[in-house]
Amino acid sequence: MSAAVKSYAAVDLGASSGRVMVGRVGPDSLELTEAHRFVNRPVRVPEGLRWDALGLYAGVLDGLRAAGQVDSVGIDSWAVDYGLLDADGALLGNPVHYRDSRTEGVAEKVWATVPARELYAATGLQYAPFNTLYQLTAARASAQLPHAKRLLLIPDLLTYWLTGEQGTELTNASTTQLIDPRTRDWSYGIASRLGIDLGLFAPLRQPGDLAGVLRDEVLEEAGLTGPVPVTAVGSHDTASAVAAVPAEGERFAYICTGTWSLAGLELDAPVLSEESRAANFTNELGLDGTVRYLRNIMGLWLLQECVRAWGDPELGALLLDAAKVPALRSVVDAGDSAFLAPGRMPERIAEACRASGQPVPVSPAEITRCILDSLALAHRRAVAEAQRLADHPVDVVHVVGGGTRNALLCQLTADACGLPVVAGPTEAAALGNVLVQARAHGLVGDLRDGRRLLTRTQPLTRYEPRGGAARWSGAEARLARG
Repeated sequence: MSAAVKSYAAVDLGASSGRVMVGRVGPDSLELTEAHRFVNRPVRVPEGLRWDALGLYAGVLDGLRAAGQVDSVGIDSWAVDYGLLDADGALLGNPVHYRDSRTEGVAEKVWATVPARELYAATGLQYAPFNTLYQLTAARASAQLPHAKRLLLIPDLLTYWLTGEQGTELTNASTTQLIDPRTRDWSYGIASRLGIDLGLFAPLRQPGDLAGVLRDEVLEEAGLTGPVPVTAVGSHDTASAVAAVPAEGERFAYICTGTWSLAGLELDAPVLSEESRAANFTNELGLDGTVRYLRNIMGLWLLQECVRAWGDPELGALLLDAAKVPALRSVVDAGDSAFLAPGRMPERIAEACRASGQPVPVSPAEITRCILDSLALAHRRAVAEAQRLADHPVDVVHVVGGGTRNALLCQLTADACGLPVVAGPTEAAALGNVLVQARAHGLVGDLRDGRRLLTRTQPLTRYEPRGGAARWSGAEARLARG
């Protein structure tokens, strides 16, 4: 291997699993291999739903050992959740899971002080009941928050354990509803009005900043020779995934698929209009001064929960059976928060169809087809509305993430949007993570250069729309009436 090739460990933590990937980057090469994968299983304890933070950290250490000697490490994960540290830097209990019920009804209390319109105009963040702002408001009643001296978002918490250094990476901080997307700094006025102490947060870091070096104890446990730097990447996994969209130019939409579907545009400035707030679009920060203007859609969580309820049947066979079911027979709103909590997903989807007067899907194949049609319909609405609200037309939709393996969903999305879909790469978050590390070490240029490298080196699949726009419009109207 050429001496110009460097190796980077990308720790990529999702809501159901974590992985440590190794990216090997050269002047015209980018290879990604999986070193270690581990389960991320939330635990329900008497006080609620919690993340197993120590289990995650153990998985990261195992992954670094499996990865071998690398030139840098970067961590990305899901957003909004955090750990609280005491004055000694010790974790005050396991981090609360964003699907925990503690934030029910909290938004209305916040809006009584800062109306929803003002909150959106200041922070640009969509309403979601689990935003960090609402979690912190709910946590005031806890015994932990008054004793906390530091709040670290999940990737920053793990970075702290690896390095002993504390920071708050910007792309993830932008999901807290405490960042002003215009200044790319804290929204001090909002925090002050709501009584939130921004001193809890460590100083902001930018993607590409040095976050520290692996502690001696970590080097010993992972069998590595130091110094090994830890680089701040786009630590919100969606920021890393969007950085790995292999697009040319600016006229593209993206859909980051997995447990969630994040569908939207990459812009130079936020869209803070009241119409944008009403449409529940969010303005999160990306690399190189960009804004991720997108809508959160429930995503493949719907199918994952159904598959779990059915005893984990073979997914390939299930998708083949679903492809034989008549299209658009029944659809549900894939963005409905009624589907947020785990449990009884097949029954809840059937109940939603019944309540809206549509045929009720019964078999696993029928329910799966309902889910995939509904996701494609939600993708269609998000892509169309984002273009209109941002006045930013697109010619192609890029689908990245785990959903790229689902050919039926990709084709249905092309059909629904009436636009070509380019699917890939699958491990977009890990690749974006690697690219930021490679940029920090001078191997890759700007965002556009990284995307060109992805286009040359990663397998991509193109799906052309097959027509039938009227049927999708009809399904959309049916759902609106329901």
